[in-house]
Amino acid sequence: MGTEDIEDIEGNRGAGGAGPLAGLAAERVDVRFKGLPPDADGLTVGELAAQRRNLFTGGFTTPVLALSAERLTHNLELMETYATRHGLSFAPHGKTSMAPQLFHRQIEHGAWGITLAVPHQVRVARAFGIQRVFLANELVDPAALRWIAAELAADPDFAFVCYVDSVRGVELMDAALADAGTRPLDVVVELGAGEGARTGVRTEAECAAVADAVAAVPTLRLVGVAGYEGEVPEADPERVRAWLRRLVALAADFDKAGRFDGADQVIVSAGGSAWFDVVADVFAEIPELSLPVLKLLRSGAYVSHDDGHYRKITPFNRVPEEGALEPAFLLWTQVVSRPSPEQAFVNAGKRDAAYDLDLPLPQAVRREGAPERPATGISVSGLSDQHAWLRTAPGADLEVGDWLGLGLSHPCTSFDKWQLIPLAEADGTVVDYIRTFF
Repeated sequence: MGTEDIEDIEGNRGAGGAGPLAGLAAERVDVRFKGLPPDADGLTVGELAAQRRNLFTGGFTTPVLALSAERLTHNLELMETYATRHGLSFAPHGKTSMAPQLFHRQIEHGAWGITLAVPHQVRVARAFGIQRVFLANELVDPAALRWIAAELAADPDFAFVCYVDSVRGVELMDAALADAGTRPLDVVVELGAGEGARTGVRTEAECAAVADAVAAVPTLRLVGVAGYEGEVPEADPERVRAWLRRLVALAADFDKAGRFDGADQVIVSAGGSAWFDVVADVFAEIPELSLPVLKLLRSGAYVSHDDGHYRKITPFNRVPEEGALEPAFLLWTQVVSRPSPEQAFVNAGKRDAAYDLDLPLPQAVRREGAPERPATGISVSGLSDQHAWLRTAPGADLEVGDWLGLGLSHPCTSFDKWQLIPLAEADGTVVDYIRTFF
């Protein structure tokens, strides 16, 4: 972005999302953005969107990642309905997309706020007017803590919550915030998911020690407990349920001991993209506490879903009566080589496609003058930097020049390879462009 664009965002940041998002539409199209029509260089993003070009006939070059407008809307509406049905508040994890336009659409669809993981992501969210942030990490960086303190001082409507998972962490946070002169920083104790899991306090006794450390400093305020059930070792429904019940019991014990004195509500938070059905079940069991309880779900991958890993693990497979998410990404590539009947190559590889969980999955073939058809008999066997290696079964109809749409696995590492993503309707009409900030 140019200097004027950045200044526009920073100047409008306290006024909600409208001003900053308008700044995105004013950004100029240029060579930073893969796959866009060469003749669009110099247009603003808003001007290009207003042309409503067709993804397949409007001059776009391959590879180009497209996000389905209809499927995106479906996924947003489904999770809004799901959270409401189960009495959950929702702070979807923004690290999935790092797209402020999608953050605001998630909030429009009922999200309480946005979950993030590191200070840079919080800065992006704040630059685009996000008023509630849940940082699912312990924050001990002094520069970042001072910046957060300044945000809290400047904006009384800004709500920020982060993890604490050690007495040492509490000490570092207090030292960084000691001279901030602002309201206390809200924190939740992170309960670890078990031995060998990722972050978090391993035992309830250690959780109490961390809570005591928070109570002993004026710079922090304990407002709840949280964790991530996706890290439960050898996770299955019963192991996940058992850990979630530990989390709920921890909240109840802390409340009984008066550890949330001074808080306005008690936050109990969990929920990735694999077990949110179990989270909903166990959070329904939370007993009445001395304060209102904010049952905060944090699933993020739903926004685009995928054709691989998350299609296999989504809780909607266990509760199909609740609906189904739809994969919203297709990476459109072009066949550039067909050296044998068993092999072909398209012009997208590791620089373009997520591959950390599964290889891309061919979904559709387009040939000039013919209707789109399923990619029958075609599979991806490997990726180079700029090529996907295809295996083609006998009789597979594929030739040089064809466009091949690849479904992707893992939304997070799909979004992060593309700075500007066409939002396309089913007939290929591009109605908007989604800007990411990784």
